[in-house]
Amino acid sequence: MAKHEMTEKERKILSDRMGTALLYGTFGVLMFGPVAFGAVEPWSIFLLEIFSVLLVLLWFARQWLEGQIKIEWNPLFLPMAGFAVLVALQLASGKSSYPHDTVSSALLYSAYAMLCFVASQSLLRSSQARKIAIILACYGCAFAAIALFQGITPNGKLYWIRQPQHGGWIYGPYVNHNHYAGLMELLIPIPGVLALSRLVDQKDRIAAGVAAAVMTGTIFLSGSRGGMLAIFVEFAVLAVVLLRQKRGMRIVLGVGAFAIVLLSLLSWLGGKELTTRVSSISSEARTEIISGGMRRNIDRDSIRMFRARPVLGWGLGTFPVVYPEFRSFYTNFFVNEAHNDYLQLLTETGVLGFAIMVWFLIVLYRNALRKIGDWTSDVSSAVTLACTLGFTGILVHSFLDFNLQIPANAALFYVFCTIAAAPPLLQRSRNKRKPAPAAAPEHLPASEVV
Repeated sequence: MAKHEMTEKERKILSDRMGTALLYGTFGVLMFGPVAFGAVEPWSIFLLEIFSVLLVLLWFARQWLEGQIKIEWNPLFLPMAGFAVLVALQLASGKSSYPHDTVSSALLYSAYAMLCFVASQSLLRSSQARKIAIILACYGCAFAAIALFQGITPNGKLYWIRQPQHGGWIYGPYVNHNHYAGLMELLIPIPGVLALSRLVDQKDRIAAGVAAAVMTGTIFLSGSRGGMLAIFVEFAVLAVVLLRQKRGMRIVLGVGAFAIVLLSLLSWLGGKELTTRVSSISSEARTEIISGGMRRNIDRDSIRMFRARPVLGWGLGTFPVVYPEFRSFYTNFFVNEAHNDYLQLLTETGVLGFAIMVWFLIVLYRNALRKIGDWTSDVSSAVTLACTLGFTGILVHSFLDFNLQIPANAALFYVFCTIAAAPPLLQRSRNKRKPAPAAAPEHLPASEVV
């Protein structure tokens, strides 16, 4: 019996299907993380890592099918590789104070890198970006709606059924309300930019504006001060973009309508909660002062940690192991993070790691800002603006919290950075192709044809 060989057409169809699976699989993994309590537990971290590996294997299978290895280059690959070399140097030189945690953290960062790689290889066309943007906008709105409903009917459990082991300030499926706010900071710019653009029709713009208002409202209702500061910075950056590009009255009206919807939402859903907060302001103020003092102490202790090992640091992921040696205050709580992503990076990876972060951010913003052009009508520019606003909010929030230590938020952050720094998305070729000139009738000389 003759062996069936795949035709060129069949290869093309299978390759396209694999590309679609890569694209939606990548963003499916990113959307899985927040649902799984931020992917902070061993089982969810394992799934995040294993699915990342499977996506890379699928990409290799597609390359084998096509008979070539074609890599879409991204400027952020170089600083990412530099960070990998640094972590390998920590392990090889024995500079990590606890190699087990460094290896575990390295595996997690490898998963982030794989997701970034696959996203950069599969998200290539503006039509794909438009669909992903709509999916993420709907996802964010649904996520916020569930968080709102849970905030109205709380019972101290995640999804009303899961009791946190160590307590926390629950909002949505996150034990820490600040990390819920971090997720919203990343997602809000997507419906926000859609609402102000001409990329969708008027009904969809209105729906996107309402979604952005609901998502923004949940940040305020969650009570995250860092989230509120970050979202204000995002709005300020967007305002600068609007002023520099001198957008018309339609944009101004859209922003005004958004503000009205947001204030109405806060008054309607947050009225009772806001009243409760005001009545108990003295007790809450004392709590905030104590928390703020503890964070300042952690910052000072972290600087002392850095001074002890300034070049390579104590090892990626080792902060909670090393910190008790430098803690300057008494507490019954286990300090597992620095509550400042920049200081934690400095203590764990030293000056070299911090320098790589600066390199990463310079490359990121330099490439992203070049692509923000006519974002109201160009998909590539709009996607870049939305991603830039999102990761800018997280970078501001990172001064006050540790969103980048939460795998679900960190994975989405790094993928958004990769998308923003990537080359412009491809437009449909049929939109750019000029109509072919009419063929000259055979019975007339070419000079007589109009």
